[in-house]
Amino acid sequence: NILTVCFSVGYSAVALNHVIDFKEKKQEIIKPVSPSELFPSLPIVQGTTKRIKVLTRLTLVVSDPSHCNLLRSTSANIRLYDIIAVFPKTEKLFHIACTTLDVDLVCINVTEKLPFYFRRPPVNMAIDRGIYFELLYTPAIKDSTMRRYTISNAVSLMQICKGKVSSQSENKPLELRGPYDVANLGLLFGLSEGEAKAAVSTNCRATMLHGETRKSACGVVYTVKKPRKVEEEETAVPACKKAKTQA
Repeated sequence: NILTVCFSVGYSAVALNHVIDFKEKKQEIIKPVSPSELFPSLPIVQGTTKRIKVLTRLTLVVSDPSHCNLLRSTSANIRLYDIIAVFPKTEKLFHIACTTLDVDLVCINVTEKLPFYFRRPPVNMAIDRGIYFELLYTPAIKDSTMRRYTISNAVSLMQICKGKVSSQSENKPLELRGPYDVANLGLLFGLSEGEAKAAVSTNCRATMLHGETRKSACGVVYTVKKPRKVEEEETAVPACKKAKTQA
């Protein structure tokens, strides 16, 4: 049902999130289930002939420095996930996640008063390492108190991270919003129009490519079509046609 809603609102890729919270009980990182086993037939992306892409994601909720040792180890199962995210609960763990851990996303809890302030040095180091920050926007939709905390905490983060964020929703179809709606929410968080669109498009793609580096030779290459400028198009037109057009 969630995949059907994602398809209908305009998403072309989703991630199956496996969350491990060390506070609840002793948990181990298991091998991710292949999306082809769960979904024999994936829906086609609206307006294209391609099927929706399903990725695997691992999110670790860490509340103690010892929990980070699991990410530092060369676990074979960790490498099988497409995206690795970490949810630090303290300022020290937030600093460790930004500076040393090999992850793709740092999750931020913006639904309550944060126990620490965002500092520029670790955030800048995370940006230099290609790490993005993720905000959960669903609480801002369903509760006024959470909405106030979400906007306040998001604005304080945006002032430092220069728009290097992505967005996430909870696993409820009714609380899922389309890419354009999420981009509009980004404007409330202090993002510019271009940064808000990037939070649900190019930033998400960059996170996927960052995760690919763990499965390759520490790097990936992809090509994009460069848009032609108006001046280049004018110079490409023959002089005779330009004369007729001007006449």
